[in-house]
Amino acid sequence: MSMTGARILLECLRQEEVRHIFGYPGGVALPLYDALYDTEDVQHFLVRHEQGAAHMADGYARASGKVGVCLATSGPGATNLVTGLATAYMDSVPVVAITGQVRTHVIGKDAFQEADITGITAPITKHNYLIKNVADLPRMVAEAFHIARTGRPGPVLLDVPMDVSIATLDWEPSQYVRDPDIPSYKPTTRGHERQIRKAAEAIDRAERPVMFVGGGAIISGADEEVRELAHRRNILVTTSLMGKGIIDETDPLALGMLGMHGTAYANHAVHNCDLLIAIGVRFDDRVTGRLDRFATGASVIHIDIDPAEIGKIRMPDVPIVGDVKSVLSELLQHIRPAEPTEWNAKIREWQERFPLAYPSDGKLYAEYVINRQMEATGRDAIMATDVGQHQMWAAQHYRCRRPRQWVTSGGLGTMGFGLPAAIGAQVACPDKRVLCLSGDGSFQMCIQELMTATVYKLPLIVSIINNRSLGMVRQWQELFYNQRYSEVDLEASPDFVKLTEAYGGIGLRATTPEEYNQALEIALKVDDRPVVIDCVIPTEELVYPMIPSGQSVDDMRTRANIEELKPSVDEDAETWSFEDTEKALEEYVAKNQTDDDLQKGEK
Repeated sequence: MSMTGARILLECLRQEEVRHIFGYPGGVALPLYDALYDTEDVQHFLVRHEQGAAHMADGYARASGKVGVCLATSGPGATNLVTGLATAYMDSVPVVAITGQVRTHVIGKDAFQEADITGITAPITKHNYLIKNVADLPRMVAEAFHIARTGRPGPVLLDVPMDVSIATLDWEPSQYVRDPDIPSYKPTTRGHERQIRKAAEAIDRAERPVMFVGGGAIISGADEEVRELAHRRNILVTTSLMGKGIIDETDPLALGMLGMHGTAYANHAVHNCDLLIAIGVRFDDRVTGRLDRFATGASVIHIDIDPAEIGKIRMPDVPIVGDVKSVLSELLQHIRPAEPTEWNAKIREWQERFPLAYPSDGKLYAEYVINRQMEATGRDAIMATDVGQHQMWAAQHYRCRRPRQWVTSGGLGTMGFGLPAAIGAQVACPDKRVLCLSGDGSFQMCIQELMTATVYKLPLIVSIINNRSLGMVRQWQELFYNQRYSEVDLEASPDFVKLTEAYGGIGLRATTPEEYNQALEIALKVDDRPVVIDCVIPTEELVYPMIPSGQSVDDMRTRANIEELKPSVDEDAETWSFEDTEKALEEYVAKNQTDDDLQKGEK
């Protein structure tokens, strides 16, 4: 059968079970869009900016576990994908980006709307292809999807010149080979048996173990294995920002998020553990802070599919390269049950006595918005966030029940990610409620995608945490730059209610908890368009706890921003006492928190 390159590309996408594409047309991509015109089983979503297409494909992939696909034309269309590809690359998200390119004979000659997109994206894609011959197209598409979703996932780019799109080839869809054998690409999936046995022995000896679990475990689909290991041995579990949802965050063994804005008890548990079981994590700087003071008394087991991550930041005592699910499945064969210990009981007591808290003075706070959403949706909704203070509040207070319920930009910290990622998640999971938490700064970066949500009748609920400033930047300026608030004032922002209505959605505003309850009740009844709730909160509100960048748990800042919470632990001592850290916690609470002025987050 004689087919054009564009038609072959679409048939290859069908073979990869692609049913949704997010894109924006342009000159050299027209053959691809012409082929789409006659395609009924692949739905294209017309975005309002190519960056939105990349973030939608990303959110689609995070929520579903499938490969997300985005499409753009050459030159500025392709370069507009860059931020989204970098976001996916940093968080190991499987995305295939397809870009049109100028004809092969004018590549490198500064043709109209030409950009060397394969060169530009080389550092931020797992791999990319410039397809110069239509005969290579089926193989390269198959390889792109295989590379994107296997090993440590990541974005792959296919650059398709216009003359390749219109060239013809005798080809049948039955000739397509999914998951091809690529000689130079052989990810290690099975862990070394001897190392797995060493890990089991270390776990058996440990008196104060903690599991530190990241996004790699979610990518691997290892939630059952993580829960089984934790419950069989009664091991406390903390997660990275990307690992939220690997274990139900109301589980008695769950400590919440670790790191700069993680829970105090998670950070102290890791600081004082004797064995840290790191699973699918990369020890990023927002977790470790000052590395020479991070978990100094702990032996480390590090399980990761990417050998480049082993020893890159923290040298492990027991390194295991392999797929997390596979490694944990084998590890569990050597793990004996264990009862809860004094270590578990004391840290659980800390959780109960010193939970995350926020003011209760009649004003509206981000934490209230998050807890109210969580309660109203039965902790079942997918939560997509932008980046900033609201993201950290959500990470602290939105207690996920399952994997792929949490969609956020971690490594790159991309403002503007939230709304388009929520759209992608809603397309991937049409039967799930999707929430988007944004800030008044982040929301304006990809606000045009409200039109996309409206056109495709997506019932997103967007809550804008509006503090009339770039909140996280302002927080750093307050704490570390002598309150010199340079260029963070967003008082001059649009009326988000009217703007939402202009885009065809429903706009609401809340300035008190009661008003937010009413707005959320309205939003939950809407099923054919986005609802945006402008939540006006105090500008001065800061995210606590906070461990300043490059520092350790000893330097933790608290809500009251006065006496730091410091455990009385001698790093050189051979023994550790519960009473030391407990005393510091009690002194802190006595000075800074009372039941009258703080309310607890949902347990």
